[in-house]
Amino acid sequence: MTATQGIVVRWTASPTADAAREAKLSSPGFGRYFTDHMITATWRTGRGWRDLAIGPLAPFSLQPAALVLHYAQTIFEGLKAYRHDDDSVWLFRPDVNARRFRTSARRLAMPELDETTFVESVAALVRADEPWVPQSTGERTLYLRPFMFATEPFLGYRPATDFRYSVIASPVGSFFADGVQGARLWVSDRFARAGRGGTGAIKCGGNYAAGLAAQKEAEEQGCQQVLHVDPTDGDTVAESGAANLFVVTADGLLVTPELGTILPGVTRDSVLALAAEHGLTAVERRVGLGELRTGCDSGEVVEMFSVGTAAVVTPVLAIQGADFSCRIGTGEPGERSLHIREHLLDIQYGRAADRYGWLHRVC
Repeated sequence: MTATQGIVVRWTASPTADAAREAKLSSPGFGRYFTDHMITATWRTGRGWRDLAIGPLAPFSLQPAALVLHYAQTIFEGLKAYRHDDDSVWLFRPDVNARRFRTSARRLAMPELDETTFVESVAALVRADEPWVPQSTGERTLYLRPFMFATEPFLGYRPATDFRYSVIASPVGSFFADGVQGARLWVSDRFARAGRGGTGAIKCGGNYAAGLAAQKEAEEQGCQQVLHVDPTDGDTVAESGAANLFVVTADGLLVTPELGTILPGVTRDSVLALAAEHGLTAVERRVGLGELRTGCDSGEVVEMFSVGTAAVVTPVLAIQGADFSCRIGTGEPGERSLHIREHLLDIQYGRAADRYGWLHRVC
């Protein structure tokens, strides 16, 4: 047993052999393999946070009545660790993930984890499993999943009194195994992701479960992703699946739906900050589906793309619904979309100057 930055480490007795780990790192996919260790901590009413430690990756033991299984008191985050050419390892804007994790906890009546502890716990796991951070070839990274869930066994309807926090890690490759191809989006008129006053602006498991039926519908219609609209008016564009959406106009605007019922994505905020460097004026406002369709037909909308931690930037080639289909621009990945994608990746991997102080060195 040792300690890293004040966090106790209980090393696994059966670490993955070097050859087996390298085989997984050579073709990691996404979310298929996991590192040797995990972070855990517990919280109880009246006692606060305790027992923050790194230990071997292992299953959880839960009572069948654990509140998370019945009332879905669970939140999570997603971020990545990047290996630079000098072999150093960095996180990208973990402070924003930490802040959003607190916001999510507050919304679901869960205990808040202070931002310093969040960032340090994530960094400590990366240091413990540093050999699992891939080289940058093929956009490989170590994906980190901090999460919290209610463990108290109780069937009454109220916030739980006991919780567990954890961080696990998974080496991942590029979201686009065969290169950036772009996506078609299906506009569902049957399913809604979130509404005003709901949980659309936080990262809780229920939001993503609510979108699965719409995603399945999109795939049945030959599309790769769903485009959600606000159920209140059936017109206000929200998110593209689990990603934020951007529109590039012919007159140089970079328009994205305003916050409120959508997630304040880390990549979304980063793209807004980079817009001016690509000759674009960033605008956050309501975007209507009717406006989008008209803009596609007239040529005012020249590019669209979605953004998120997993795929970074995904060009949108077309949108379609039950009674319409609109091609975006030329129907091919847009030049600005691809340039913004490369710019972000270059910052994350240390190939471009970090003018915004976004990178956090781990080791």
